[in-house]
Amino acid sequence: MTSSAGKEAFVWIWLPDETEPVVAGRLEADNGNILFNYGKSYLNRIGGGNPAIAIYEPELPLRAGVLPLPEGMTMPGCIRDAAPDAWGRRVIINKKLGVKGAGTDTGELDELTYLLESGSDRIGALDFQRSPTEYVPRTSENVSLEELIESAERVEKGEPLTPELDQALFHGSSIGGARPKALIQDRDKKYVAKFSSSSDLYSVVKAEFITMRLAAMAGLEVAPVKLTRAANKDVLLIERFDRVPKDDGWTRKAMVSALTLLGLDDMMARYASYETLSEIIRHRFTDPRQTLKELFSRLAFNILCGNTDDHARNHAAFWDGKALTLTPAYDICPQGRAGNEASQAMRIAGNNNLSQLKTCLQTAHNFLLSEEEALEIFGNLMAVIQQHWQTVCQKAELSDVDRKLLWRRQFLNPYATEGTL
Repeated sequence: MTSSAGKEAFVWIWLPDETEPVVAGRLEADNGNILFNYGKSYLNRIGGGNPAIAIYEPELPLRAGVLPLPEGMTMPGCIRDAAPDAWGRRVIINKKLGVKGAGTDTGELDELTYLLESGSDRIGALDFQRSPTEYVPRTSENVSLEELIESAERVEKGEPLTPELDQALFHGSSIGGARPKALIQDRDKKYVAKFSSSSDLYSVVKAEFITMRLAAMAGLEVAPVKLTRAANKDVLLIERFDRVPKDDGWTRKAMVSALTLLGLDDMMARYASYETLSEIIRHRFTDPRQTLKELFSRLAFNILCGNTDDHARNHAAFWDGKALTLTPAYDICPQGRAGNEASQAMRIAGNNNLSQLKTCLQTAHNFLLSEEEALEIFGNLMAVIQQHWQTVCQKAELSDVDRKLLWRRQFLNPYATEGTL
């Protein structure tokens, strides 16, 4: 490791409906592992007004002492869920190591460094501090939508942009990693902004907009999206569903990834399974029958639109301390493919993850669906894609070249329906 944040960090949490965080406990680096224990002040809230909740149960139950790690893991999954993604890690490397960081592997910095150096308005209801008594948010406020849209004009006038927006707009393709992004605020809404990149082979931003809009038209619960432009780049704005405005600020909704629900880490992600996730939903989620239908529909839609990046971090649930509720869908984007055959990131039926509706049909019973109900879902999804494809492409001003690249390759590839319809 080239750099370390030290041996400890303190976890702060926004309790349900609160706009200010409280300290929940302490993380300690120990021989390559990161261990957690709750603070006495937090445990003393149990049974009081606005009582403490487990960060996630059963992984971190509300009890004193250092909590054991799940088997095979080096840190609690619900803590790792709050760590920055590949893009965020590259930004931190760039900031801390400068030019030396250009080709640096993200493993060069330790996990506590990533937790403590990343922005405080992270996804979910956690943040990390060096102090157990004083909460000091990192980075500036979210970029305004106005500044985003006027970014090119501001640069021409010599007016500085916020570091976050400057990084995403003008240095996004230089530091590698996942898609450049920034956090945007517009009055009572917050967005994750994803930017096009000079290395894109087609308009990835517009493709994701089209996919998300078609998913919503098909009746799936998805995060609202809109397109804009900034500094001559397409920008996709995805409305955040983990933030709720309140008179005195913003409340934060706690979330855990499906990877955490499955008790896996990134090294074990290949074992993630829709069947196992469906079992967890049946036993631990609110409204399990409707949730199972929703997840099954999302799986089928991913196959029909060519989104093979449906890994377990791209599914998540809200956590209120007692029950889990599926979040709106996000990160649905068609992935490039050379031929027809493709496979999903998670196993669908047994060890089978082939991107075909007939694979879904094999596991429909695990989602409490009959074959007839599953076929009806397939038919509805296909009909919506076919009916609204041209309209949504026009809305996105997608070029004819990109339409031909996506249609019948990513969207409604014949391989998806082979042997089913």
